[in-house]
Amino acid sequence: MVEYRIDRRSGVATYVQIVQQTKQALRLGLLEPGDKLPTAREVVEATAINPNTVLKAYRELEREGLVEARRGLGTFVRRSLSTTPADSPLRTELDAWAERARASGLGRDDIAALFTAVLEKHFQGEPS
Repeated sequence: MVEYRIDRRSGVATYVQIVQQTKQALRLGLLEPGDKLPTAREVVEATAINPNTVLKAYRELEREGLVEARRGLGTFVRRSLSTTPADSPLRTELDAWAERARASGLGRDDIAALFTAVLEKHFQGEPS
Protein backbone atom coordinates (compact mmCIF):
# COMPACT_ATOMS: atom_id res chain seq x y z
CA MET A 1 0.00 0.00 0.00
CA VAL A 2 1.17 3.52 -0.74
CA GLU A 3 2.08 5.81 2.15
CA TYR A 4 1.67 9.49 1.37
CA ARG A 5 4.23 12.01 2.56
CA ILE A 6 3.08 15.61 2.56
CA ASP A 7 5.67 18.39 2.26
CA ARG A 8 3.94 21.50 3.55
CA ARG A 9 6.87 23.69 2.51
CA SER A 10 6.96 22.56 -1.13
CA GLY A 11 4.47 25.10 -2.44
CA VAL A 12 2.62 22.23 -4.18
CA ALA A 13 -1.02 21.82 -3.22
CA THR A 14 -1.57 18.89 -0.87
CA TYR A 15 -4.06 17.14 -3.15
CA VAL A 16 -1.59 17.47 -6.05
CA GLN A 17 1.10 15.81 -3.92
CA ILE A 18 -1.25 12.87 -3.33
CA VAL A 19 -2.01 12.63 -7.06
CA GLN A 20 1.70 12.82 -7.94
CA GLN A 21 2.70 10.22 -5.36
CA THR A 22 -0.04 7.87 -6.52
CA LYS A 23 1.08 8.24 -10.14
CA GLN A 24 4.68 7.62 -9.12
CA ALA A 25 3.63 4.41 -7.34
CA LEU A 26 1.72 3.38 -10.48
CA ARG A 27 4.76 4.07 -12.68
CA LEU A 28 7.06 2.10 -10.41
CA GLY A 29 4.71 -0.84 -10.25
CA LEU A 30 4.18 -0.39 -6.51
CA LEU A 31 0.45 -0.12 -7.19
CA GLU A 32 -1.23 -2.40 -9.70
CA PRO A 33 -4.76 -2.79 -11.05
CA GLY A 34 -7.03 -4.12 -8.32
CA ASP A 35 -4.97 -2.69 -5.46
CA LYS A 36 -6.89 -0.67 -2.90
CA LEU A 37 -5.76 2.85 -2.02
CA PRO A 38 -5.71 3.85 1.64
CA THR A 39 -9.04 5.17 2.87
CA ALA A 40 -9.41 8.89 3.35
CA ARG A 41 -9.49 8.25 7.10
CA GLU A 42 -6.17 6.34 6.95
CA VAL A 43 -4.53 9.14 4.96
CA VAL A 44 -5.88 11.77 7.37
CA GLU A 45 -4.56 9.83 10.37
CA ALA A 46 -1.11 9.43 8.78
CA THR A 47 -0.74 12.97 7.44
CA ALA A 48 -3.04 15.22 9.50
CA ILE A 49 -4.67 16.74 6.42
CA ASN A 50 -8.30 17.53 5.72
CA PRO A 51 -10.37 14.55 4.50
CA ASN A 52 -11.77 16.69 1.67
CA THR A 53 -8.22 17.12 0.36
CA VAL A 54 -7.81 13.35 0.09
CA LEU A 55 -11.19 13.01 -1.59
CA LYS A 56 -10.28 15.77 -4.06
CA ALA A 57 -7.08 13.91 -4.98
CA TYR A 58 -8.93 10.62 -5.40
CA ARG A 59 -11.57 12.34 -7.58
CA GLU A 60 -8.79 13.71 -9.79
CA LEU A 61 -7.26 10.24 -10.13
CA GLU A 62 -10.71 8.86 -10.94
CA ARG A 63 -11.29 11.59 -13.54
CA GLU A 64 -8.02 10.51 -15.19
CA GLY A 65 -9.25 6.91 -15.28
CA LEU A 66 -6.54 5.62 -12.95
CA VAL A 67 -8.74 4.59 -10.03
CA GLU A 68 -12.38 3.88 -9.34
CA ALA A 69 -14.40 4.42 -6.19
CA ARG A 70 -16.58 1.49 -5.16
CA ARG A 71 -19.30 2.61 -2.82
CA GLY A 72 -18.80 1.10 0.62
CA LEU A 73 -15.60 -0.73 -0.42
CA GLY A 74 -13.00 1.96 -1.12
CA THR A 75 -10.95 3.27 -4.03
CA PHE A 76 -9.20 0.79 -6.29
CA VAL A 77 -6.56 1.07 -9.01
CA ARG A 78 -8.06 0.63 -12.49
CA ARG A 79 -4.91 0.78 -14.58
CA SER A 80 -1.16 0.96 -14.19
CA LEU A 81 1.36 3.45 -15.52
CA SER A 82 4.20 0.99 -14.97
CA THR A 83 6.72 0.42 -17.71
CA THR A 84 9.73 -0.28 -15.50
CA PRO A 85 9.48 -2.64 -12.53
CA ALA A 86 10.49 -1.38 -9.09
CA ASP A 87 13.36 -3.89 -9.01
CA SER A 88 14.77 -2.77 -12.38
CA PRO A 89 18.58 -2.60 -12.73
CA LEU A 90 18.08 0.99 -13.89
CA ARG A 91 16.51 1.86 -10.55
CA THR A 92 19.46 0.26 -8.76
CA GLU A 93 21.90 2.32 -10.85
CA LEU A 94 19.94 5.51 -10.23
CA ASP A 95 19.83 4.76 -6.52
CA ALA A 96 23.62 4.35 -6.46
CA TRP A 97 24.03 7.59 -8.43
CA ALA A 98 21.81 9.48 -5.96
CA GLU A 99 23.85 8.08 -3.05
CA ARG A 100 27.07 9.33 -4.71
CA ALA A 101 25.52 12.73 -5.40
CA ARG A 102 24.42 13.07 -1.78
CA ALA A 103 27.81 11.86 -0.49
CA SER A 104 29.48 14.52 -2.63
CA GLY A 105 27.58 17.18 -0.69
CA LEU A 106 24.65 17.87 -3.00
CA GLY A 107 21.31 18.52 -1.34
CA ARG A 108 17.91 17.26 -2.44
CA ASP A 109 17.13 20.36 -4.52
CA ASP A 110 20.58 20.28 -6.15
CA ILE A 111 20.19 16.62 -7.09
CA ALA A 112 16.68 17.23 -8.41
CA ALA A 113 17.89 20.19 -10.50
CA LEU A 114 20.78 18.16 -11.92
CA PHE A 115 18.53 15.21 -12.75
CA THR A 116 15.90 17.49 -14.31
CA ALA A 117 18.55 19.20 -16.47
CA VAL A 118 19.72 15.82 -17.76
CA LEU A 119 16.14 14.76 -18.48
CA GLU A 120 15.50 18.00 -20.36
CA LYS A 121 18.62 17.42 -22.45
CA HIS A 122 17.51 13.92 -23.46
CA PHE A 123 13.79 14.62 -23.91
CA GLN A 124 13.71 18.08 -25.55
CA GLY A 125 10.46 18.66 -27.35
CA GLU A 126 8.80 15.47 -26.11
CA PRO A 127 5.66 15.60 -23.97
CA SER A 128 5.99 14.57 -20.32
